[in-house]
Amino acid sequence: MAGQAATASQLAQAPADRDLVRVENVVKHYPAAGGAVVQAVAGVNLQIRRGETLGLVGESGCGKSTLARLITALQPVTSGRVIFKGQDLTTLRGRRLRRVRREMQVIFQDPFASLDPRMTVGDIIAEPLDNFHIARGKERHTRVQELLRLVGLNPNFTNRYPHEFSGGQRQRIGIARALSVSPSFIVCDEPVSALDVSIQAQIINLLQDLQTEFKLTYLFIAHDLAVVRHLSDRIAVMYLGRVVEIANRVDIYEHSQHPYTKALLSSIPVPTGAAPAMLNCGVLGLLLSWTLLLRMIAHEWLPVGPVPPLGHVPSAGDGASSLFRVLGARPALLLSNSPFS
Repeated sequence: MAGQAATASQLAQAPADRDLVRVENVVKHYPAAGGAVVQAVAGVNLQIRRGETLGLVGESGCGKSTLARLITALQPVTSGRVIFKGQDLTTLRGRRLRRVRREMQVIFQDPFASLDPRMTVGDIIAEPLDNFHIARGKERHTRVQELLRLVGLNPNFTNRYPHEFSGGQRQRIGIARALSVSPSFIVCDEPVSALDVSIQAQIINLLQDLQTEFKLTYLFIAHDLAVVRHLSDRIAVMYLGRVVEIANRVDIYEHSQHPYTKALLSSIPVPTGAAPAMLNCGVLGLLLSWTLLLRMIAHEWLPVGPVPPLGHVPSAGDGASSLFRVLGARPALLLSNSPFS
């Protein structure tokens, strides 16, 4: 079928000059107790083309973040190759690897945990500039202010600390830090999953604008299939350490081939009153759907039991978190004065 999604084993190789990153049969094992081995990544093959956004989806623990760390050489591979701009990163060491690392950066999932609470925002953003000896003195300060302005923050916030910002603002700081060394490739490791729904769209739009302005290439990791479909050019599906399917964003939704991909799509919530999509998943797909459901319940991803009373629905930066910290162990005071109670 023309335009049909292909499984990873059937994926044709793209021309080498179109690929910024090529992952060839990458394997990652971790030692476990009793001499056992945990296989986190099991022979992954994929290409990331210049200027595109490749979405990477799959359940928690399937190896998405581990693969990202292998691609950026933050962890060594057990076997296989990672080719970045024609260089095999698995063979680089020391200064040669350090020079390449300037070309790739990471935006982390938790915007607070990824920022040093003892450093000011100005020092956090300028740290890559210092490490690579890019700017000093007044030029350094000017560059930091330009980056803050670029991500939509007040350039005079350089002397503030991370705890003085909302979650969305902290993620903007992380994006500014990633952009500071002018990379060509950025790994976005679930950059919006820890943010309020009201602020997620702003961050996604910011990433798209930055990609257009600076001709960036993204590896976008996420659980939210709607976000991945909106942002990505192609989507790769991971299951148990393997890329089981990869295709453009339209084909992966309309012509998916692998039962696990169909199970993921069938798990997307359907609005009340709408007819659920009937996907021909087969027996394996049905079992995978039940497996996902049980895992979600076990990890408390689904609301099982009574729903707590509604008190306040905040938006990012409106002071709700600060108010709760002031109230301490007496949140009932807020609920008693809430227009929703």
